[in-house]
Amino acid sequence: MTNPLLKLDGVHTHIGAYHILQGVDLQVAHGEMTVLLGRNGAGKTTTLRTIMGLWNASRGAVTFEGADISALATPDIARRGIAYVPENMGIFADLTVRENMTLAARGARRVEEVDAARLEWIFGLFPALKKFWQHPAGLLSGGQKQMLAVARAIVEPRKLLLIDEPSKGLAPAIIQNMIAAFRELKQTDTTILLVEQNFNFARQLGDQVAVMDNGRVVHAGPMAALAEDEKLQQDLLGLSLGAHQ
Repeated sequence: MTNPLLKLDGVHTHIGAYHILQGVDLQVAHGEMTVLLGRNGAGKTTTLRTIMGLWNASRGAVTFEGADISALATPDIARRGIAYVPENMGIFADLTVRENMTLAARGARRVEEVDAARLEWIFGLFPALKKFWQHPAGLLSGGQKQMLAVARAIVEPRKLLLIDEPSKGLAPAIIQNMIAAFRELKQTDTTILLVEQNFNFARQLGDQVAVMDNGRVVHAGPMAALAEDEKLQQDLLGLSLGAHQ
């Protein structure tokens, strides 16, 4: 891959006494969705948190737009145009949907200062957010909370989105809504690195895929190639994507 937007070279991450990432090599191309797959405990979430500076790499380099960001603090990484949607969504339950969105727009002190056209675009992706605009976020359903978490990440244009298991625990109808929203988001030239356990979700959206095992990337390539190769799916993941369609 020539000049990837994001690149990890031999990244190791220790959390206390635990050596979680053990030499991760990963490249994410500009304007594509790369999906991180792997069994529980393989290191996927730790990879996202290390990129975001929430956990520090003990060795190796994380490069974004050609610059090493390994030693930067999380706020400085965010200011470079990277947003992170954690598995626990990271929303403020006691604040309204409107207040959550205003806080996420770093340049706005009042909702009137948020880009109105972009808000309307987000409402088109997630109509429930407009309906519950003045409701406390803690009263939203699980799917609506996930929509809010993604909406907060895109309330301003970002160069890279790191999203951890957006379909986890969601009903099939909500998952289809999320797939449609991500498809539209991909048309905006936004680069996405997605951790996902729903393999049908991943197959429909991913351009590239990287499979992790024991803290390393053990396979990387086009998602279409993995989706068509059931033996490779069994070897890497212990299951068939076809069984989850």
